[in-house]
Amino acid sequence: MKKGNYVSALLCGAALIVPAAARAQDAADGGGEIVVTATREARSLQSVPMSVNVATGEQLQKLNIFDAKDVQQLAPGLEMTNTTGRNNSTTLRGISFDPDQGTDPAVQVYFNEIPTDAQTVYTALYDIKQIEVLRGPQGQLRGISAPAGAITISTARPSFDEIEGYAQATATTRDGFNVQGGVSLPFSDKVALRVAALVDGNRLNNVRNITTGERSRSRTQSVRLTLGLRPTDNVTAYLTYQYLYADNFQPQQVIGTGNNSTFEAGPFFGGVLVPNTSVRSGPPLEADDYAAVSEGRVRNQNEGHIVNLAVDWDLGPATLSFVGAHQYTKLKTQRDLDVANAVPKYISNSTGSIPFKYDTVELRLATNNKEGFGGGIGVFYNKMGGTTRLNQPGDSFFFPLEPNDSLNTAGALPYLPIGTAIAVPVDRSVWSFNANANFRGGGLSIEGGIRYSIIKSVNSSQLTLSTPGNILACTGDPQVDAVSFGCLPATYPATEIIPDRFRRTKDTPITGGLTISYQLMPSMNVFASYGHSFRAGVVGVGLPDGLSDDLIVGQPEKTDAIEAGIKGSFAGRRLHYAVSVYYQKLNNFLNRFTNIYYESTIASPPTGFFDFNYNGDARIKGIEGSLDGRITRDWDFGISAAYTRARFKNALLPCNDFAGTGSPNQDGPATVRGPGNVSYCVSNGRLSDTPDFSLTANTEIRFPMDNVTPFVRGLFTYRPGFYSDRVDYNYRSRELLNLFVGVRAPDSSWEFTLFAKNALNQKRIANISLGNATVGTATPGLDYDSGYRLVNVTNPREFGLTGNFKF
Repeated sequence: MKKGNYVSALLCGAALIVPAAARAQDAADGGGEIVVTATREARSLQSVPMSVNVATGEQLQKLNIFDAKDVQQLAPGLEMTNTTGRNNSTTLRGISFDPDQGTDPAVQVYFNEIPTDAQTVYTALYDIKQIEVLRGPQGQLRGISAPAGAITISTARPSFDEIEGYAQATATTRDGFNVQGGVSLPFSDKVALRVAALVDGNRLNNVRNITTGERSRSRTQSVRLTLGLRPTDNVTAYLTYQYLYADNFQPQQVIGTGNNSTFEAGPFFGGVLVPNTSVRSGPPLEADDYAAVSEGRVRNQNEGHIVNLAVDWDLGPATLSFVGAHQYTKLKTQRDLDVANAVPKYISNSTGSIPFKYDTVELRLATNNKEGFGGGIGVFYNKMGGTTRLNQPGDSFFFPLEPNDSLNTAGALPYLPIGTAIAVPVDRSVWSFNANANFRGGGLSIEGGIRYSIIKSVNSSQLTLSTPGNILACTGDPQVDAVSFGCLPATYPATEIIPDRFRRTKDTPITGGLTISYQLMPSMNVFASYGHSFRAGVVGVGLPDGLSDDLIVGQPEKTDAIEAGIKGSFAGRRLHYAVSVYYQKLNNFLNRFTNIYYESTIASPPTGFFDFNYNGDARIKGIEGSLDGRITRDWDFGISAAYTRARFKNALLPCNDFAGTGSPNQDGPATVRGPGNVSYCVSNGRLSDTPDFSLTANTEIRFPMDNVTPFVRGLFTYRPGFYSDRVDYNYRSRELLNLFVGVRAPDSSWEFTLFAKNALNQKRIANISLGNATVGTATPGLDYDSGYRLVNVTNPREFGLTGNFKF
């Protein structure tokens, strides 16, 4: 069968055989509606004039989704990744975000209506009421503006009426386990408490470090308490506290041939040299080897606390709402920076402490009328603080000299040891004031609003370098003497403190949007919308000295988007559909370009690889559609697909262009093309390493009997192959199929499920680096090459068993 015919057949089969719908599973009679809070009020999904994907808590349990990143299997065009164990990143509608770039996310995450740290929220998913994926620019309804969308996660709240809850346990063949549960305790009709907890373990990326023998693993514990109060008939309050601790070991997977080395790493000071020995960075490795080779470990420990208070006071004509939260998370990191073992017998151990202090307060007043004129006003405040501290080697390596050179007769790999300490204080605050108005009547709805924000940020960093000294003092050899500290006496320790980079910024953007929707008939709505969002520019921290200003300071980003769509139902409201088209213009899109080779104008150090934030204009256009419902009383189905073309528009961006082709590559010795500190390439390429098209589908078929109900369930996602010019790699297509078979009580009070995740056992590269991982030297253009590229590969097939009990 031809490739094109195969794909067509696969998609048709998915649409007919392996679909599903949260809506159908939510309504027992097939005619119910999902209620969402995408517009900050409870409304039916069909009446909301925007594109929204919904995952209910029941659906998450049925599909064994324990990690927030797996929600991407329910929303086409959504990519949620974690390539290093600490940098949770969300991509939507082709717009990507790297947490290390220091800007607000492209997709903002809200936990019980409060913007929060994705590292904490994505780590543990349990006792969830609903997750909503809001597509398109967010600049009006919530406090933090975002160009691609928002993800809102709401946890289950206590019942005031009866004791109810659930308990669920899962075990898998890859040493995975997940035990979670929640219970509501109503003390009276005015006071209730919900207690929920989670214990989880798994193998993360399934990688084994063949050098150390250590295997990837994750251990997570979390508990959540929610106190519900109803002191009067018109006041309701919920106070939530969540504690989380996660300990992850996630070695970086590599593929490639590996390289031979005739030198071991030895400090070229104090007279200590390492004997000449031929060693390898590691053996040849393929994607399905799931192997790492670094000599050090990668460990991330995340401990966090979240306190959240939500109060609603119904005043009759309007409701006054308050939401406030305090969040404190501390991430401890340990990583071997020589991740691909380019320098054998050398560990570049980096340790970090990354606190996340986040305080948020929001007050809103909104009218309660569902017809006629209405609106609301609000004020939002957010404060972020904490000082990130990193301690890591900045050792200056020398490229080996000729074998007969006197400095190399012992066969050592010489380097000047340099300790690097980086301190990056975070001081950022956001005030915003919003007003909105609406008119609803006669099937017509017009809603719009603006938000005025004051974004203040103090960007500073301090870089301290230290060395015990250079035993060679001044040799006269520029290859040896041209190091950060120059020529030093044999026993003289040196410390250099790079002056703080201090910049104070203030932005006062106006964002907002307008939507118009009309009910053509009771079962059909059409809508059109406009949205404008903003992200403040960012000042690079911990950067090398001697760089041009464009590599240090990112400019603000502005986004404008228009969208039109139709939503409806047919066949007695058993089947539901939605289609939307959109166009988005991004001016100065903020993106991060990793592992870029630079040449500094001062020798501190003169060359190396670094990550830079940079701006470039971009355009996005696309179409999204979904069809879901209930074919029969015992067969639910659904399918969603998205096509998004997100591209830079003639953007001049930092790149590695070692071959001088004008396109990203690492073919040949590291060098800078052109007069700047880095090479620049004109790009009309993708904004993210994601395909234009994506599809998700799932289904459940039940076979009711007298006392039990057997069922089969399926979840399917499809991502076609594509070429990425950013990493010069052709990604293969991915067809992920999860299958479930089980039995449950007729009233769903208990359920046992056998499942197979990645039933097709595909082992596809999901992310890959541009070229091989290297370690730079003090000699421009000469680096130690590991022979490996860094990759992330989809996890292999996994079988498991889940038991769920509700009461």
